[in-house]
Amino acid sequence: MHVVITGGAGFLGVRLARRLLEQGTLSLAGTAARPIERLTLVDRAAPPPTLQADPRVQTVIGDLVDLLEAEPTRVVPADTAAVIHLASAVSGECEADFDLGMRSNLRAGMLLLDRCRALGTAPRLVFSSSLAVFGAGPGGSLPEVVTDDTLPTPQSSYGIQKFMLEQLVADFTRKGFVRGRCVRLMTVSVRPGRPNGAASSFLSGIIREPLAGIRSTCPVPPDTPVALSSPARAIEGLMCSLQAEDGAWGGRTAFNLPALTTTPARMAAALERVAGADVARLIDWQVDPAIERIVAGWPSCFDSARVRALGLQGDADFEAVIRDYVRENPEAVKTG
Repeated sequence: MHVVITGGAGFLGVRLARRLLEQGTLSLAGTAARPIERLTLVDRAAPPPTLQADPRVQTVIGDLVDLLEAEPTRVVPADTAAVIHLASAVSGECEADFDLGMRSNLRAGMLLLDRCRALGTAPRLVFSSSLAVFGAGPGGSLPEVVTDDTLPTPQSSYGIQKFMLEQLVADFTRKGFVRGRCVRLMTVSVRPGRPNGAASSFLSGIIREPLAGIRSTCPVPPDTPVALSSPARAIEGLMCSLQAEDGAWGGRTAFNLPALTTTPARMAAALERVAGADVARLIDWQVDPAIERIVAGWPSCFDSARVRALGLQGDADFEAVIRDYVRENPEAVKTG
């Protein structure tokens, strides 16, 4: 079996690639498990050397739009059985640069769908969407709890681009061009590495940087409710979208992953319990109105019955998420 991951050198892409390679086989939508013979990672940068050393891994490096326009068969070869589309410009970038978001998110997704259609084999396509497809517009409000039946009402360029691609995936699936599934990810925390341009980046930064002995700023009020998912739960959701049987998945292509609802204040308290008060004091609380406006428009509480029926659960508490991060990234922790 040949599997393609766009954004394969990113945080989730690398983690998903390792999970697939460790598992060694894959059952697509409940079919008999087959060996993963080839894994193609597509990204602007190269994946870690440990992944490149695996003989099953091949890399395609470059801008996704350029690659799909010039060399689509390199990105999605003819024998591809499944594509996981993670590559994306993030929320803050898309709000600051409309053309970047339209190109990196919508155009790249459309070209990828066209390439999958051209295979003529209806490959499995998993698209990583976002909770940003929901939003409270001017004069409107979100329901207190977002359920599987809540209508998406995106209020940012990023959220609109994600929702438009969700709809294209649904239509390509209806037409039989692909077998598509869309996974609406929560904000993933704690992400290792450097901050990115996402409006939600601080939700990792206020934990990651203090643990490294570096000051970090929280740009929203401490009591702002947010919906989070640990890296492990996000990968579980992506794997489920590949493996769940069609009957269990249901007729709709998109589902909401389970979420842990918390606030920056509770996150800081969990950090203090794990690493001590001196570490927690490295968080500065300074509101950025632009970030606050984006984050306040996102839902914070989900009731995801569909994914519970598939066996997925949200994180039980954020303290455990921090402890997992510390255990998995000891080189990034510089405290006591």
